[in-house]
Amino acid sequence: MWRGLIVLCLAAILLGGCTRAPVIDTRYSSQNHDSRVQYVILHYTSSDFDRALQHLTVGQVSSHYLIDTQPTIYRLVDEDRRAWHAGESSWQGRTWLNGSSIGIEIVHPGYTDGPAGRYWHPWSEAQIDVLIPLLKDILRRHGLGPEHVLGHSDVAPQRKVDPGPLFPWQRLAEAGVAVWPEAERVADNLRRLEGQTPPMAWFEEGLQQLGFSLQGAADQVVVSRNVLAAFQMRFRPSRFDGQPDVESAAILAALVPDLLNSALLCKSAENPSMPRSGAQWPHCTPDQPAW
Repeated sequence: MWRGLIVLCLAAILLGGCTRAPVIDTRYSSQNHDSRVQYVILHYTSSDFDRALQHLTVGQVSSHYLIDTQPTIYRLVDEDRRAWHAGESSWQGRTWLNGSSIGIEIVHPGYTDGPAGRYWHPWSEAQIDVLIPLLKDILRRHGLGPEHVLGHSDVAPQRKVDPGPLFPWQRLAEAGVAVWPEAERVADNLRRLEGQTPPMAWFEEGLQQLGFSLQGAADQVVVSRNVLAAFQMRFRPSRFDGQPDVESAAILAALVPDLLNSALLCKSAENPSMPRSGAQWPHCTPDQPAW
C-alpha cells in the first residue's frame, strides 16, 4: 500500500514539473493602448551619492533613475516595474502615483537650516545637462508632453518640498521638457487684475484645474496654503509663503485657460471693491457685481 502511495506521489510531482505553459497565439494585436507611465516625478536625495544609493537599493524606497554629481545616470529599476518613490501622492485626480510614474532622484543636499534661516543649495549645471536628454527620451518613448514632468512637491505638497525653489524649471521648459508660464500672458493678466488679489477660493479652483490635490489631514486653510506654496515654489520661487497675491494670480491664470473668467471673481461678498478703473469684468452680470 505504501509503495503505491509513493509511486502516485512521485508521478504527481513529475507531471507537475512537466506541465507546459499555455500556447498563446500572437497573430493579432490591438491599436487601442498606451503607456502605463503617465508622469515623470523629479526628486532630490537630501544626501550624498553613497547614502542615496544605499537608501534606494536596500531601503524601503527606490527610483527608476539616480543621477550622481559627476554626473552619471544610474538605472536602478526598469521602467516597466513600479519603483517606490512618490508615496502618498496625487495629480489630476490620480492617486498613489508609484504605479503610473517614473521616478528620477538627483543627488543634491536640498537645504540646510542655520541661525540665519534656511539655505537652499544651488543646482549643478552638469546634472541638469544630463537630466534634460533623459527626460526627452522618456517623454518620447511614452508619448507624453512636458506637462507630465512634475516635482515631488507638486504631487505631495503637504509633506514634500523637493526639488526645491532653485530647481531650474524654466530651463527645462525652454528645452521642451516642462511647463512654464508665458511672460506676455502673465503681464497681460497683471494688467487685467489691476492690483487686486482674488479670493483664496479662486486660487483653489485654479490649482485644482492645474492638477494639484486639495486633500489633506490638516485644516483646510493650512492645506490650501501648502498647495499654493508648492505652486509658488515652482513658478514664482522668489517668494513661496502660501499667501495669495496678485502676481501668483497672474501666473496661475497664465497656466489655466479662462481662469480669469471664473465666476468666483464676481462674488462681491469676497471682493467688495471694484477695479480702480470702475469697469466691470466681461463675464459679470449686473446682479453679480465685479470687484
